[in-house]
Amino acid sequence: MEKQYELLAEQMEAVLEKSWPLLSNLSNTASVLYYGLEKINWAGFYLLQQDVLWLGPFCGRPACVRIEMGKGVCGTAAQKRETVVVKDVHAFPGHIACDSASQSEIVVPLLWEGKLLGVLDIDSPVKGRFDGKDREGLERIAGILLRKAGGDWKELI
Repeated sequence: MEKQYELLAEQMEAVLEKSWPLLSNLSNTASVLYYGLEKINWAGFYLLQQDVLWLGPFCGRPACVRIEMGKGVCGTAAQKRETVVVKDVHAFPGHIACDSASQSEIVVPLLWEGKLLGVLDIDSPVKGRFDGKDREGLERIAGILLRKAGGDWKELI
């Protein structure tokens, strides 16, 4: 698993560019993760605007468009400002089911200079798919994205 995230980090360094529009960088990040991670069925972003998470670039089936802070896994991770790993989404109080095939989920908050910008959300059709290695790997990926595109978030928020 660690090798997989090492390769994904290298890909992220190659496909993201500080001078490119944020929307393009978010789209490529979602695609790299969707096609680079095994056993997932959704990878994408929810972006914070006026205390609401709005659907951003993603790969996978259509998703919920609006998530309130503190609601579902995404809203919980955003409110707590910490990564949330859910081994069984059906056991998570208030889980928001966008794709009935999803069984587990990991959500990484995106923080730039102390400000919450949104979240990176990954779903899997396999219970227990995500663990501490995924947390470390995806937090690293989020860090690369923020370093490469952090200052450009103002164009979306």
